[in-house]
Amino acid sequence: MRDPASEPIAGTESPEESAAITLDDVWVRFGKPADPVIAARELTLRIPRGKIFCLLGPNGSGKTTAINLISGLLSPSQGQVRVFGHTPDKDRTRTLSKIAVVPQETTLYDSLDARENLFFHGHYYGVDSARLPGLVDHVIDLVQLTDRAKHRVGTYSGGMQRRLTLARALLTEPEALLLDEPTLGVDVQSRRALWDRIRELADGGMSVLLTTNYMEEAEELADYITILDHGRKVVDGTLDELRARVAEQRLLLHFDAADVADQAAASLSRASRPGGEADATVEVALNDPKEAMRVVSSLRENGSLGDRLEGFEWSEPNLQDVFLQFTGRALRD
Repeated sequence: MRDPASEPIAGTESPEESAAITLDDVWVRFGKPADPVIAARELTLRIPRGKIFCLLGPNGSGKTTAINLISGLLSPSQGQVRVFGHTPDKDRTRTLSKIAVVPQETTLYDSLDARENLFFHGHYYGVDSARLPGLVDHVIDLVQLTDRAKHRVGTYSGGMQRRLTLARALLTEPEALLLDEPTLGVDVQSRRALWDRIRELADGGMSVLLTTNYMEEAEELADYITILDHGRKVVDGTLDELRARVAEQRLLLHFDAADVADQAAASLSRASRPGGEADATVEVALNDPKEAMRVVSSLRENGSLGDRLEGFEWSEPNLQDVFLQFTGRALRD
């Protein structure tokens, strides 16, 4: 008998953004009912088609839990998960026909070359044998590994292996791509290459869910960002919307000596020394660029400090400021 929960439901897509993936009031509990460990609580997400949706959060915040829910590896204790209308934990076959996952671990065969790895994966997942050679060539070219396609994967750098892992996920021609820390531990050049490929995929209509701990990665790629903490969504929006949630902006004052910076910081309200004792920068938390100019003018009028002021800059809030405001500065295990 066909399970109706595995069938797409007409009219359930988000009318605003035509959601590819939805989580509605999802809870995940482990352990004893009287004293459960809660991995997700009241988690509601709308992941749109053809966009890059980023999950940020400290370690243990629920990012990988969300990936596991969407891929059907984990069942919600409460709430509902839908992937293109299907329920992942009840119909993994149909779900996996729509998505592909790039996990944190590369799980490639070191003794095989790139093409052999991809052919093995393609046959395992039932890719049409007649189309497989062309698809292999296409994804190898997409991740710029054509020149190394016949080299053993064990000779690849970490960045090359991450690119091959992305190519492997694309063999099944998914409609949505789940990337769990895709650039973890790779060098700057490889990270940039992966960013370029991910953006190309989204621009081509693919839905991308990205989890990352790199703020610059989210700033570079994300069309929409959700910050998680303790399994719960704490804030979401576009990058500009999130920056606007941080009220205080910053005036950075650069002096010619650290002791002069100490004097300036002591004379100004809401001032700090973010660079430490050896640095000669003072940070002043302000809300208005006009207020910043008044601070600079008052320093210029003070000969002992103004003569030692080498420069200043107005700093807008960045994603790290947003992240720390909503998740705190305490260390996480």
